[in-house]
Amino acid sequence: MITPLWTTLPMLPIHKLSLIAACCAAASGLAACAAGGGANAPSAAAPAAAVSTAASAASVSTASAATPQDGPAYGPELQGFDYPYPVHEFSFTSQGQTLHMAYLDVQPKKPNGRTAVLLHGKNFCSATWGDTIARLADAGYRVIAPDQIGFCKSSKPAAYQFTFQQLARNTHALLASLGVERATIVGHSTGGMLAVRYGLMYPRETEQLVLANPIGLEDWKAKGVPSLSVDEWYARELKTSADGIRRYEQSTYYAGQWSARYEPWVQMLAGMYRGPGKQQVAWDSALLYDMIYTQPVIYEFGQLKMPVLLLIGDKDTTAIGKDAAPPEVRAKLGHYPELAKAAQRAIPHATLVEFPDAGHAPQMQDPEAFHAALLKGLAALPRQAQ
Repeated sequence: MITPLWTTLPMLPIHKLSLIAACCAAASGLAACAAGGGANAPSAAAPAAAVSTAASAASVSTASAATPQDGPAYGPELQGFDYPYPVHEFSFTSQGQTLHMAYLDVQPKKPNGRTAVLLHGKNFCSATWGDTIARLADAGYRVIAPDQIGFCKSSKPAAYQFTFQQLARNTHALLASLGVERATIVGHSTGGMLAVRYGLMYPRETEQLVLANPIGLEDWKAKGVPSLSVDEWYARELKTSADGIRRYEQSTYYAGQWSARYEPWVQMLAGMYRGPGKQQVAWDSALLYDMIYTQPVIYEFGQLKMPVLLLIGDKDTTAIGKDAAPPEVRAKLGHYPELAKAAQRAIPHATLVEFPDAGHAPQMQDPEAFHAALLKGLAALPRQAQ
């Protein structure tokens, strides 16, 4: 099996997360953790262009001086947070700017000739795909997982026209630079919306789509969710804290459950808001929320030409802007069992697999069931479609 670097190298940053996780697990439930915030601290300098190595939830094991009140501070491009595999950079010009996209590129020991491209969600990074990368590489897939512009270890431009089309073009340019002509595109959450847009723009290069709890299975604004300005989104994002992230993820991502292995991903996000770079992180995040809200993909599901595998945790309740909607609107949003079946009917070549007890992140909450379904669905792709 392809072994992530976190299993062989000692990683200091993850040690800072361990006591946070231990506190959360040891206290009388999540409520004891919810008191945690985060102290601001100066961020690290910009990263070198070559390689960064890794930390993951799997390595939380030893205690350090960190506490829920004093979590790690990361730079605006996640400087200081290690990834489970070497990080590479793709530099390119977009909208008159020179930008860089961080990505993971993991080669299998026994290649099966196929490539899987993993697209992360809004509150996720390529690092959160660590377990999936290992499973796919072990099965023979080359795995490429980028951090999109505006996210994680990639550039966060002060001015950028964020569209799903632009992010799809950026991803296509990355794959072209790596010599990848056809791939299976796997998208989770917001990455699912991006995967749909990519499949619509590049149908010949997309042999298969996998949508893992994608958002965008409904049009929130058409259902009555009020519009928020970018300035309003920005003000909301500046208030981001580990406490708020943890409570939201417990209720939405993990169907009310919590485990210490989820804590590093809370700190990954919260750490970017603890240093002086948080303003740029919050601004790009606000622009991205506006993109998600204003650019639905649901009306084009019928145009997808490739096989599509829907992997859905039924207890997911995600809906953009849901908390700003009036109660009567809120009650109609985020019903994933219904949304998933509607998507299956709308997409010409769709297969639906549901996880009844999972929330928004089944690949993290129930990795065994999720990856078994994923590998089975990938293997079912007809030979002529590969």
